[in-house]
Amino acid sequence: MNYYVGLALASNSNTDSGVAVLDEDNNLILVDKLYKMDDIKHFFDNFSSLGQSRICVSLAWDKTMLEGKWRISGKPYQLVAGNTNMPNRENWTQRYASRGADYFKTLVERAASVNRFELYLTRQSMGLSSGFRERSSADCKFLQQTLRIEHGLDLPQNMMPMSQLEAMVGALLSREDAKGKTKIVGQFKDLDVIDICRV
Repeated sequence: MNYYVGLALASNSNTDSGVAVLDEDNNLILVDKLYKMDDIKHFFDNFSSLGQSRICVSLAWDKTMLEGKWRISGKPYQLVAGNTNMPNRENWTQRYASRGADYFKTLVERAASVNRFELYLTRQSMGLSSGFRERSSADCKFLQQTLRIEHGLDLPQNMMPMSQLEAMVGALLSREDAKGKTKIVGQFKDLDVIDICRV
């Protein structure tokens, strides 16, 4: 039996990272929250079906504290990254954190299939984006209902944590990757960044 694992990686241990495991029959085997990198390592080191798994790990935002509100707000978009009049002090244009990148490469050496994905791009590609503010309670409820209705996941009626729902997006993406319905959109720290193929 093959398993599809999604990990919604947070930028630091103060925020929860979600993990979700789907099997071939679209059953949700496990949903959990992890905080420290040691927790994530413990999970994968003790996951007995690592060789039969496809893993998708989200790219974590680099939340390095910067000076100036405009730098913090503008960082995800890199609008002035090429402007020579605005130097890249303190690496403020770095969009993604390298948290856990070395460890995920070791999973590949242990016969697991590991890819990275950009969460918001994948949500758009899969039709899981709402018109609500990202990670708000309305956005969380929308994502949970859409995963339940359109993707047939057996989810409870009460609201689940957003990190777990985002991990389910990664698990669904890894299932689509097994079917050959994904494309490579880039690379991050020697691992492919994939997204769903739009039909």
